[in-house]
Amino acid sequence: MDIHEIVKKLVGNISPIGETNEDNRRFENLKVMTDLVDSLLSEMDEIVYRKSNNQEFSIKRAVDFIIDFMDEIGIVE
Repeated sequence: MDIHEIVKKLVGNISPIGETNEDNRRFENLKVMTDLVDSLLSEMDEIVYRKSNNQEFSIKRAVDFIIDFMDEIGIVE
């Protein structure tokens, strides 16, 4: 089981099916999932903010990787 499967199992289904009671539960799951994504993106953004001027290879590699990832998903600085 990979981390994606574990998170999905912990949070629960987020895809609506057209049944009010179940979709209400899934909407709450969706809010949990978006809070998690926001938290993870904020943590990555903090790394870029605090470390972007660092010249050590390992730090620069991580910062560049995050910047490339955020560009790829459409998040611009």
